[in-house]
Amino acid sequence: MNKQVLIVDDSSMMRKLITRTLTSIDCDIVGQASNGAEAVELYKELKPDLVTMDITMRGMDGFETARAIIEFDDQAKILFLSNLDDDKYRETVAEVGGVGMAKKHHAEEIDMLIKAID
Repeated sequence: MNKQVLIVDDSSMMRKLITRTLTSIDCDIVGQASNGAEAVELYKELKPDLVTMDITMRGMDGFETARAIIEFDDQAKILFLSNLDDDKYRETVAEVGGVGMAKKHHAEEIDMLIKAID
């Protein structure tokens, strides 16, 4: 069965890019959120296998959003996708319970990380 994915990114262009990347590796996109509050509500409703999470968003950033989702479901799988400096954020990704981090435009890396998620 394909992984059901919720995409969280405040940029509609990035959501489209991520959708193309994920559907090309046989993921099913079950929802999209443009902000943290919407993401938490959609997660509770949809209970996807995986969430792709942007880091910088207005209101709740990606880390606050991840914490809220993981507080609701401690088994949530959150993959951070960002074009920010990886090294600067990897520790925080691990601290909030993320399963990894990749650049938004690196389809092969995203594919590898998703396949590694149980």
